Amino acid sequence: MAQGFGFGKTILFGEHFVVYGLPGVACGFAQKTTATVEDSKRFEFIDNRPETPGYKIKKKDEIQRQLDALMKYFKIDVEKNPVRIVLSGDLSCASGVGASAALAASIVRALSQHLKLNLNDEQINDAAYLAEEAGSGTPSGIDNTCAVYGGFITFRKNLSGGKNDITQIKVKNPIEIVMASSGITQTTKEVVADVRRLKGENPEQYQRIFKDYERIFNQGLQAIKNADYKKLGALMDENQKLLAEMTLTCPQVDEIIKTAKKAGAYGAKLTGTGRGGSVIALTPGKELQGRVAEAIEKTGFKTIKTTVG
Repeated sequence: MAQGFGFGKTILFGEHFVVYGLPGVACGFAQKTTATVEDSKRFEFIDNRPETPGYKIKKKDEIQRQLDALMKYFKIDVEKNPVRIVLSGDLSCASGVGASAALAASIVRALSQHLKLNLNDEQINDAAYLAEEAGSGTPSGIDNTCAVYGGFITFRKNLSGGKNDITQIKVKNPIEIVMASSGITQTTKEVVADVRRLKGENPEQYQRIFKDYERIFNQGLQAIKNADYKKLGALMDENQKLLAEMTLTCPQVDEIIKTAKKAGAYGAKLTGTGRGGSVIALTPGKELQGRVAEAIEKTGFKTIKTTVG
């Protein structure tokens, strides 16, 4: 039985901005999706991943498009050479944690092993991107890159169609964070398209937003390298204000952020598609991490305590 994995991801800076060629900072975290593949008498896809209620139903068509794209990529005729694919792992499916990219990366790795192709990480990443593209339309590529490589990365999409610019960032120690789910699942393709529409209708506003974001990115990258977590948290808060201006927040996300900050989080912002999904709170140290997670859970939202870097 062949097995593969894909890391969950969070974006510190760059959601939506990276679609337009601006740089972003993202990272894989410890929780991941695992896929197993074996020959079968008929094609089977069994999804045993934990989930935010309703996630798999909302994403059903997107997941099917991903599977179809991967079968095509690996030239698998599911009628003549059926396989059984089973997903599991400790990454709970929710918007904002890179669940679809983790699915893609895990299946690509497992199929590579099953078919004895020995794909390297770059090839795995390319295949995972194709699955993401089939699923959500115009992905930035940042999710699948985190799902494959893990760790901290800077990312810039090549809008001309060439290879994306990816640089891994080394940090001295892993950083504790709290991921919180709003319980709302959004369709990435629809939200990305709506932001594109808003940008077209308000070019001067978005030009200013993009300029402010580039400053936040540059200062944030330096703060990560300097392990200046107070500064990093403040910049995350600034980034959240820009995302709110782009209509990407919602009452549930705002409540989680307010609760996290009140409990002592250095910074907090939505991560991923937005208008729901997940929130990342920067909580260096296990004591602070535990306090923030407990405060958020008391308001009724589920959390994950994990590390990045």
